[in-house]
Amino acid sequence: METAAEENTEQSQEKKVITRPEMEIGRYQWMYKSSRPHQYQHVPAMRGNVSPLGIQGCFECCIKCLGGVPYASLVATILCFSGVALFCGCGHVALAGTISILEQRFSTNITDHALLSEVIKLMQYVIYGIASFFFLYGIILLAEGFYTTSAVKELHGEFKTTICGRCISGMFVFLTYVLGVAWLGVFGFSAVPVFMFYNIWSTCEVIRSLPANMTVSADQICVDVRQYGIIPWNAVPGKACGSALADMCNTPEFYLSYHLFIVACAGAGATVIALLIYMMATTYNYAVLKFKSREDCCTKF
Repeated sequence: METAAEENTEQSQEKKVITRPEMEIGRYQWMYKSSRPHQYQHVPAMRGNVSPLGIQGCFECCIKCLGGVPYASLVATILCFSGVALFCGCGHVALAGTISILEQRFSTNITDHALLSEVIKLMQYVIYGIASFFFLYGIILLAEGFYTTSAVKELHGEFKTTICGRCISGMFVFLTYVLGVAWLGVFGFSAVPVFMFYNIWSTCEVIRSLPANMTVSADQICVDVRQYGIIPWNAVPGKACGSALADMCNTPEFYLSYHLFIVACAGAGATVIALLIYMMATTYNYAVLKFKSREDCCTKF
C-alpha cells in the first residue's frame, strides 16, 4: 500500500512538473497574439449610464442630442417670433386708433383722408401676410439649423452632404440677407409715427406747463398734421390748437396708439436683431459645409 501511494505521489508530481511549463508557454502565446484562435463570449450591456463595452447610455445620448441643437438659430427664432408678433399686433391696433383720431380731430371730411384710410387698410392686410410668412420662415430656418449643425458636428455617423443641400443653405443665406435689409427699412418706417406722436405729446406738455403770466395763450399753440403729408392741405380743420389739442392728448385712444407704436417699433428692432443672428448662423454653417465637402472629396481621391 505504501508503495502504491508513493507511486501515485510521484506521478502527480511529474504531472505538475510537466503541466506548468505548458501553462507558461500558453500564457506567453496569448500575450503575444499567437495564431491559435481565441473565442470570446459577448457580454451583455449593463443598465446604467455606460456599459462595460462602451455603449452609450441615456445621459450620453442626451448630451449628444443637446450638442446638435443650433442654439443661435433657436435664440433667433424666439426673438423673431416675439418681434414679429409685437410689430404686427401692436401696429394693427395702433393704425386703427390713428384713423379714429384723424377722423375726429383733424379731418372731418371723409374724402380728405380717403386715400390714407385705404393705405392703412392695405397695411393691415400686409401685416397679416408678414406674420404668416415669418412664422413659416422661422420654422424653416430652425429646421435648416438643426440639419447643418448635425452635419457639421457629424452627430449621426460620418459627414454626408449633397450639392442640393448646400444650394438650399446658400439660398437661405441670400434670402436672409435680403430680408434683413428690408426689415431695416421697416424699422425706420415704424419710427415715423413714433416721431409724430411724440411731437404731439410734447406740444400737449407745453400747453399743460404754461405759467399764468405767459404772454402767449394756449390757443396759439397748435399741431398741424398736414405738414407731415398724411392728409392734403385743403383738409378741414387740419390742425388742433389750445384746449382742443389738450383734450385730444387726454383721450385713451391717443395714449394707447402712442405706446402701441413704440412697442411696434421695438418689435421691428427685435426682428432686425433676429435676422442678423440668422445671417451669422446660416453664413457660418454654409461656409463649414462647403469646406467639409471639399475636404471630404480630397480624402476620397
